[in-house]
Amino acid sequence: MAEVVAADGLRLYAEAHGAGIPLVFSCGYCTTHENFRPQVEPLIRAGARVILWDYRGHGRSESPPESAPLSMRTVVSDLACVLDWAAPGQAAVLGGLSLGGLVSLHFALAHPARTRALVLIDSGPGFKKSDAQARWTAQVERIALRLEAEGMQAFVDSRGAATAIGRRRELPAAQAAARAIAAQDARAVAHFGRCVAGPAPSVIDELPSLPQPALVVVGEEDEAYLQAAEVMAAKLPRARRATIPRAGHIVNIEEPEAFNAEVAKFLAALRAP
Repeated sequence: MAEVVAADGLRLYAEAHGAGIPLVFSCGYCTTHENFRPQVEPLIRAGARVILWDYRGHGRSESPPESAPLSMRTVVSDLACVLDWAAPGQAAVLGGLSLGGLVSLHFALAHPARTRALVLIDSGPGFKKSDAQARWTAQVERIALRLEAEGMQAFVDSRGAATAIGRRRELPAAQAAARAIAAQDARAVAHFGRCVAGPAPSVIDELPSLPQPALVVVGEEDEAYLQAAEVMAAKLPRARRATIPRAGHIVNIEEPEAFNAEVAKFLAALRAP
């Protein structure tokens, strides 16, 4: 584990495990690096150097002052700093769930030479239509207001936490993820939502320009993202779609064996001549 210094001096939390193909996981909004703990050991065995990190204002990363500039561009810069530390001089596989998938797409567009491949998990390319974008921004604002009023523990205890820790709360991985989420500063997470998650620019028109191999993973029962997965798999030139049976939004915690097997297969294909 390490403290990575961002371009503006803010301290970011990161971990790197293993010594294979660099594979960095970016989390969904409100969650932390702990959400991807079930992937570390299995994907090390599959030949990856697994990199976990926390967005600014999330997990163990430092929270920026509210007056500091914060946007998707900031997050892409932060991810570049994490990769400078964890995989200097190497192109990485960019993995991300929900917002993390959109972060990965923005990074790939900004830094194509540093992007070896993409693993897009229960995610989407953003909203092309202004009315859909407005509805999403309003939803993020409602989440932010609730976080500020009730705190992170109340969020973890709510029904909405199914989109953060999965629907199987009894799983040890879900409980560990919940503890990490609950320990966060609600105001910092809300601020990140208003500045990054809510107004995140769409990249749907740019998808055909991304030449890297891509694995598009979606839970069979994640109805909100089934169409987005179909769109990304169709528009990305070298994409393969994997639908995980019995899984909702947090597919990597709900069905880790099936998820890890799909990613391991994808990594093996990247290593093949």
